[in-house]
Amino acid sequence: MAKKTTKKSNETGWDYAPSLESIGHIDLKESYDLFIDGKWVKPSSGKYFETINPANEKVLAKVAHANEEDVDRAVKAARKAYDTVWSKMPASERAKYIFRIARLMQERARELSVIETLDAGKSIRESRDIDVPLACNHFFYYAGWADKLEYAFPNRDFEPLGVAGQIIPWNFPLLMAAWKIAPALAAGNTVVLKPAETTPLTALKLAEIIELSGLPPGVVNIVTGFGDTGAAIVEHPEVNKVAFTGSTAVGKHIQRAVAGTDKKVTLELGGKSSNIIFEDAPIDQAVEGIINGIFFNQGHVCCAGSRLFVQESVAELVVRKLKQRMDSLYVGDPLDKNTDIGAINSKEQLEVINKYIKIGIEEGAEMYQPNCELPDKGYFCRPTLFSNVAQSNVIAQEEIFGPVLTIQTFRTVDEVIQKANNSPYGLAAGVWTDKGSRIFNLTSKLRAGVVWANTYNKFDPASPFGGYKESGFGREGGLHGLRAYVKLK
Repeated sequence: MAKKTTKKSNETGWDYAPSLESIGHIDLKESYDLFIDGKWVKPSSGKYFETINPANEKVLAKVAHANEEDVDRAVKAARKAYDTVWSKMPASERAKYIFRIARLMQERARELSVIETLDAGKSIRESRDIDVPLACNHFFYYAGWADKLEYAFPNRDFEPLGVAGQIIPWNFPLLMAAWKIAPALAAGNTVVLKPAETTPLTALKLAEIIELSGLPPGVVNIVTGFGDTGAAIVEHPEVNKVAFTGSTAVGKHIQRAVAGTDKKVTLELGGKSSNIIFEDAPIDQAVEGIINGIFFNQGHVCCAGSRLFVQESVAELVVRKLKQRMDSLYVGDPLDKNTDIGAINSKEQLEVINKYIKIGIEEGAEMYQPNCELPDKGYFCRPTLFSNVAQSNVIAQEEIFGPVLTIQTFRTVDEVIQKANNSPYGLAAGVWTDKGSRIFNLTSKLRAGVVWANTYNKFDPASPFGGYKESGFGREGGLHGLRAYVKLK
């Protein structure tokens, strides 16, 4: 019988029987090279690095470390493919390739989900039900636009930008790759993509799918590595567009690097997003939305609703229900279908989260964590709630990127708008109320790129996503995502 890896910590003490997803059907190589010009090539330096499973700290594979020479090869392959094949191909033919990639991803959805969970530490439920289906849907969506761009930009002449350099983070590895590659290809560009060093495997599996699809060599190139690899992409003179999702600090560095050039840039950066519960809100629905917005994804969503504002009259009720719901959460093996909260992506990120939890305690906030057991191996963190938080507290202002929720109260609409906007970030927000007029009022006054009403963390390929202030600029998804990859005349 399989060893139980998750444990329920509510007052009953009941345990769920393990329900582990099989890994016998996946195909993982011991070593991965770089995908350049339609071929798998060894890194010129001969260097490889290990990517590990954060749930058990075991090595999954060795991955090539691309240097400037490798990036130059990839960019030149992308330039050649753009000049000779992709930009000259009829749009309807480009659409067929994008559509075929989507279909092949669907056929391998189960394998992609398991590999995403192994490499990123997120629960199999999230990988299986959200990440992979959404990634497929983005390719389907932009395949449909590829031969209809004249309707996307009516009465305007347009042309592709050329070579797009794309750098993605570790929190949604496959989905972020789809967000960037699909619109770039649909608009007629070619791509050099670098996944995060801690989660490269699904991007490399996507390279295998792209190879199988018959996409012309050089149209999509995938190079792996660390910050130096990303810097080489950003600074390469033949890259026409830089699309980056990641930290605000790196985003600022990219802005400085491209200053004085004609490169187009899209930046989707950090967030400290607010969730606002009014006294007339559907409380149980709101509590579940809060849990979904910060805990089910380990807080590893840039738009995670990590700041909760509750109207004073219902604050005690909301906090009590939140604690009860937190007590029922499973923390453990991400491959177990019972698991709600999987592993933190890396030891370094877990240290950052623990540092902020310590700061919250030192600042005098009241901390609550469920009394659940954590696995002996791997990087795990209990869901954490801080109440009695001041607006000036570090934990209320800085992005933690972990399962940590801060709670503040408010009395009036004007007060909560002021508190929610009092942040260097402006990526997303959620509003929970029974009044449609109040929702429309807040959506016009909250400085957030996305505002959800009576729900949270809902995404669709047709809907744009992006932020204000230090959360970046530009949009991905929908027609806005296409606009970022064309030059309008």
